[in-house]
Amino acid sequence: MVYEQISEQAEIKEYTYIVIGGGIAGVTCAEHLYILQPEAEILVITATSLIKAVTNILPLTKTLDSFDVEERPAVELETQCPNVTVMKDTVIQLDAEKQCIYTSTGRSFSYERLCICTGASPKLIAENNPYVVWIRDTESARQFQSRINKAKRIIIAGNGGIATEMVHEVTGVEILWVIRDKHMTANYIDAGAAEFLRSELDKEKIESTTPVKRRRYIVDEVQDGSPLLGGALGPDWHSGLELKGSMHRKVTLESEVEISKILEPDEVKQFGKTITKLNSDEGKNKELTTMRLWTQARQMGSYAAKCMWSSLTNQEIYMDFCFELFSHATKFFGHKVILLGLFNGQGVEGRYEVLLRYTKGMEYIKCVMVDGRMQGAVLIGETDLEETFENLILNQMDLSEFGDDLLNPDVDIEDYFD
Repeated sequence: MVYEQISEQAEIKEYTYIVIGGGIAGVTCAEHLYILQPEAEILVITATSLIKAVTNILPLTKTLDSFDVEERPAVELETQCPNVTVMKDTVIQLDAEKQCIYTSTGRSFSYERLCICTGASPKLIAENNPYVVWIRDTESARQFQSRINKAKRIIIAGNGGIATEMVHEVTGVEILWVIRDKHMTANYIDAGAAEFLRSELDKEKIESTTPVKRRRYIVDEVQDGSPLLGGALGPDWHSGLELKGSMHRKVTLESEVEISKILEPDEVKQFGKTITKLNSDEGKNKELTTMRLWTQARQMGSYAAKCMWSSLTNQEIYMDFCFELFSHATKFFGHKVILLGLFNGQGVEGRYEVLLRYTKGMEYIKCVMVDGRMQGAVLIGETDLEETFENLILNQMDLSEFGDDLLNPDVDIEDYFD
């Protein structure tokens, strides 16, 4: 094999730790390895000349932080962590027995501990179709921006965070939003919360007058179009992009469907759709206890570094407190969204009750209760209840005596339970 010939001829450089991937998980892992063992030689291999960095960290609760994600030149990580080397390359082979990796440029590197943080790749529809654009990284987002300014109608296929924010951010265009689930943004919220946000669909986005103060960078080299290259988009991927078409905004939501065929321009004279209705079992939500989110990427990168260091130095480590409770902070349609614990009743189907407080356009608060104890919560809007609810979930206090008054707006539960 070619790879074997490369491995025999190339000089093998030794590193204590190698991290594959320049996204949030990989960069966080490298940063924490440097903190734990600053004398160790650490190599980060990334497919592009830019890496993802976490900035503006703001603790919200014991387990939950809000933060921004920035793209930065790799040299900044090397400056911040002198024993870290960042290399733009692609790994093509891994020899676990020899503890060695081989790259597309013919280089070889050995390691004592290896962390692979290559992330996910999009499920592409008609990959080579000129009318289909996939969005995963910054470069693909810019391609989308360059093609939408003359568009009149578009189809957005997908029901995750990027698709939801795209529906909110794109203006001046008719949108057909195609999803496999029964309601919008089902990976994150339930049908009630989706109904709360649905009124925002047809609203034109209000342009912010606040300038974007963070630095932004452009990749000089041209990507080869592979969906596997480049770090995934951050929660504010649309910052600095003008996603505006040439018409008035209108959103049509098609639920429980999938795209079955894409027509060429000469096959259709007007805006139409070729979709297939899903069977009832196909659109069901999966349990969401290992969701692939920025919050978890950062937490797992940090914990992976501790595990690598521990196994190499025989030092004892303890489970991070963030693993006590699932938590995530984001924004949908301009509303602050907090997810805590079993926020959609994952794993307790049929055995829980829901407490709900709903104020149209302002807030949506849902508590998942089992035998009088809170197991999860969804908070949409500026509720300021995330720390209180986190404590109630963690300490498993019996709240039966409060009943519906737990969410009574006339009761200041923050002071009561904090």
